Amino acid sequence: MAPSILTIIGLQAAGAQQPPNYAPAFTIANWFFAYCTLSTRFSKISLGIDHNTSPREDLSKYGDAAVRAGKLSQRRLEQIRRMQSAHENSVEGFTLFVAAVVFATYGGVPNATVNGICVWYTLSRLAYGAAYIWIESRRLSMVRSAIWWSCNASCITGLVLAGRAL
Repeated sequence: MAPSILTIIGLQAAGAQQPPNYAPAFTIANWFFAYCTLSTRFSKISLGIDHNTSPREDLSKYGDAAVRAGKLSQRRLEQIRRMQSAHENSVEGFTLFVAAVVFATYGGVPNATVNGICVWYTLSRLAYGAAYIWIESRRLSMVRSAIWWSCNASCITGLVLAGRAL
């Protein structure tokens, strides 16, 4: 019989044993998402507005000029700016995620629970990135804020459970 999706992602064990701890794999995946997938470098390189000497200033220094030159639309520039913000926020939130899973693992929180926190954070972070990049409306941006809280709540849950276990 094929294993269930819950067994594959470590939320339940295949038998009486504890499932493996997938926190290291989730940590690598979330690092890649925060530092690579959400990076604006690829977009800026393709538009010819990437300057490696000071890349954090590219959008503020060269973005409007690129719009005037017809390299991209104002809407696309704003989307890249939101992507930059999503990238920066994901990098900032990554350390809290790492701390939560390290403390939870060290504290002996059951692997299924640690994996559940990792799944919760990862899905929230993916939704947050998508919402930040694609939602343009001020009213709908509140959805992004709610997802941001979900990311943090997953980490706080891990830290609280670790604190109880330690």
